[in-house]
Amino acid sequence: MKRICSFLIVLAVVAGTVFAGGAQDTDITLNKDKPLVFWNRQPSDPVSGDIDMEVMNWNDKTYYVGFDAAGGGAVQGKLITDYLATADASIDRNGDGTIGYVLCIGDVGHNDSKARTKGVREALGTWDGSTDPTVHKEGSVVISGKTYKVVELEGKPMTGTDGSTWNANAATDAMGGWATKFNTAIDLVLSNNDGMAMGCLQASNYPVGVPIFGYDANPDAIEAIGAGKLTGTVSQNVDAQATATLQVLRNLLDGYTGKDVYTIGITEPDKYGNKISAPVEYVAETKALLALNSGVNADNWMDYKAGTRDAGISQTDAAAKKIMLTVYNSADNFLSSSYLPALKYYAPLLNLDLLIVQGDGQNEAVCLDRFTNLNNFDAYAINMVKTSSGSDYTYKLKY
Repeated sequence: MKRICSFLIVLAVVAGTVFAGGAQDTDITLNKDKPLVFWNRQPSDPVSGDIDMEVMNWNDKTYYVGFDAAGGGAVQGKLITDYLATADASIDRNGDGTIGYVLCIGDVGHNDSKARTKGVREALGTWDGSTDPTVHKEGSVVISGKTYKVVELEGKPMTGTDGSTWNANAATDAMGGWATKFNTAIDLVLSNNDGMAMGCLQASNYPVGVPIFGYDANPDAIEAIGAGKLTGTVSQNVDAQATATLQVLRNLLDGYTGKDVYTIGITEPDKYGNKISAPVEYVAETKALLALNSGVNADNWMDYKAGTRDAGISQTDAAAKKIMLTVYNSADNFLSSSYLPALKYYAPLLNLDLLIVQGDGQNEAVCLDRFTNLNNFDAYAINMVKTSSGSDYTYKLKY
């Protein structure tokens, strides 16, 4: 009888230990419940531009951090028309009463590219409401009190021989062809980003003195404005975006919920006094935190020189956490020269350890195949090759 009782006692102790172990296991956060921030590339339909809310509602800790794309397109358009308003008649190089421009399009399936194309076309009157990048109409613009016709001579996506989009080398080739084909009919060169604008300037036959506008305020573009080579660009306040990406993750990891997730340390000081200096707004319908844009030209380019960081962000003593962060293309000029350096600067201040996985800009699998060992990370920050690929990442977080 004693032997049976002893056995039962041992069994009860073992069962209790197993039960306790099971209780401890339930305290482990499953990958599907961890913070997930999509950044720079918003999950969306590449044709309609509709936001993929199924992906954005993956869990209650899923957000998007980027910038006001539509507003940025409008800022670029105004930058151009403001420049033209004070230009003289010599900008019409062949004197035909028409301002002709060529347009470098980044990626027809990217919402930001669409917004920038729309922004400049609306400003110049060439937007016809179509989502087809090849469709446009005749517009008009006022230059020194006189109205000129505006025509888009040609606009096309800059796709590299390897299939990558936003390709600077493709822009160099395109500009060379345009300069030969259209000659003095080209009065303006417009680009969806700085990388392609700088690529245009590399064309050996780039028409001297023709105004050129980019977008991103990359360091080399800012210097080009100072040197009189680039006419203008748009800053999407990359430091605000990078900090917001990290701060949202930090807030979620620290247990904040509701509006605290997208305000603490962003639009309101956190307990360390940190607060992003640039304007940032939250769009509740799409769970998107967006930095606002500003135009950069010869008047203010010094304010945007490389190396300027947000003095509103300082060192914290928050618990260290590990983040896996994917980058759609290691060769992307904006991400490599502006965004990643900002992330690497601010992450240690928030005690976030980043593992950065970089893709090739054309094959989602390059990132997805390395989106592994997910249990080793506390949160994830995703920058996709295709904006329609969000579910490919959330699928891997199921298990």
